[in-house]
Amino acid sequence: MSINLDKLRALRRQAGGDVPAQPFLARSRVGKTGIGGAGGVRAPDAAGRSAAAGGETQERPAAPAAASAATSLPPSSANSPAAGAAPTPTHPSPHAAATPRSTSIESLRRLLGVRERKPAYMNYPAGPIDRALPGEEIAPGLRLIQSHVAFPVPVTTLALDFAKRPDEAVDPDDLLFFDTETTGLAGGTGTRAFQIGAADWHHDPVHGDGLRIRQLLITTLAAEPLMLQTFTDWLRPATVLSSYNGRCYDAPLLKTRYRLARMADPITALDHVDLLFPTRRRYRGVWENCRLATIERELLGIVREDDLPGSEAPAAWLSYLRGGPSSLLRRVCAHNHQDVVTLARLILRLVEAEAESTGEVFTAS
Repeated sequence: MSINLDKLRALRRQAGGDVPAQPFLARSRVGKTGIGGAGGVRAPDAAGRSAAAGGETQERPAAPAAASAATSLPPSSANSPAAGAAPTPTHPSPHAAATPRSTSIESLRRLLGVRERKPAYMNYPAGPIDRALPGEEIAPGLRLIQSHVAFPVPVTTLALDFAKRPDEAVDPDDLLFFDTETTGLAGGTGTRAFQIGAADWHHDPVHGDGLRIRQLLITTLAAEPLMLQTFTDWLRPATVLSSYNGRCYDAPLLKTRYRLARMADPITALDHVDLLFPTRRRYRGVWENCRLATIERELLGIVREDDLPGSEAPAAWLSYLRGGPSSLLRRVCAHNHQDVVTLARLILRLVEAEAESTGEVFTAS
């Protein structure tokens, strides 16, 4: 059964008047839904032209408008068998005005359930920000922090039997304990040292014999070559470096920074006594681990108060560079200070423990 043009006009009037439609889209839709049997609704050809010639007003094209009317009819009229047409599904026109949707960042965050979080370095207290740092600025962006710790200087050479170097000894005046604070623990080219701490036995004309602690701290990235050069000036050909895992981490990191700064590497030619490995050999399994903080507490009886963990040092330094307060960075300096002091105490304890295991007596002073 086919529907002629008059029935399509009647359906259109019954639907409520003019219904805008896209000609090509409606034509294809009517053909696919199968109105009028297998042939569907054909565009007005001879019948349409004759109706227009007879003076009847005809909108062009009529078939698409009628198809739009048929698709917009209620089920009782357009899709009922009594209307003379097969049931046709109603499809919303893609050209119809869509409901505007908000694509702002705020709406996307609400959809994803992501709350806005400020970076930690922006959570500053209201009011003036404390940016004071210890020490003095010896060059633009480079600070030197010096202090003295009363510490008896060993009067004899220190045997290195504890480091599996028999028949070798080191002069206490040649020892330089060092530790670095870096922007990360992964190492590599992108990691830099923003602080170098060093301690050595020294006779101070004011404070007497003791441990001299010198710390270099950069507050700008451009000051790194000056820090490296200053550290080089502290070294002598007879200097023996001492660290805790510095052979695997601190020394390679500094060598990389010297190379990137196109400066001569002063570390490779120096002797290096790493205290981590002899400490592990002697105390592995005695305590839960051999971290420096554990060795301080269990072996040396040193308990740190208000200590900032070394893992938080990178964030503290970056926060200061971005305009934050210096409170956390001052704690990093205190942490580095205690590290180098602990190294001096630890090497004496290892020498003493090795002497006790062989039945000898070691006297530091």
